[in-house]
Amino acid sequence: MEMKSWYECKVKIEVMAEGGAMKEEPKVCLVDALNFTEAEARVIEEMTPYTSGKLDVTDIKRAKYAEMFTSDSENADKWYKVKCIFITLDEKTQTEKRTAVNMLVQAEDFHAAVANFDKGMRGSMMDYQIGLVQETSIFDVFPYVVSSSAPVVKPEYEA
Repeated sequence: MEMKSWYECKVKIEVMAEGGAMKEEPKVCLVDALNFTEAEARVIEEMTPYTSGKLDVTDIKRAKYAEMFTSDSENADKWYKVKCIFITLDEKTQTEKRTAVNMLVQAEDFHAAVANFDKGMRGSMMDYQIGLVQETSIFDVFPYVVSSSAPVVKPEYEA
């Protein structure tokens, strides 16, 4: 079950600073969820291990990513937004049509992000160009995962 409903959640967490004092750190997380309520609950659940104290969800908004490419590299600690421009040919008018979509790529730096994106797009039959590669402030991404041992429970309502 792949949902593809991404929510960008901004949170403030309290962490222990040097000297033992508590300090607040803002973080941005991406959560795969059915709705805003589930996104809030999931980000709280996922971020609780990172905090030594208070955790506040300060903002939630929908995030539009058509695809996500993760990395197995231990150094891939950044997330990059890649604007992919698909190029198609209109059969009737013989003109090029360009459609831009945002994709998310995990990598350690800009060059690795481009390489990981190209690797992920290898199987694509469509022509494309990279229009933008931009590092995001995303701290972590929490995809929706169904445990193989847990029964699949269908929600009462899906948009």
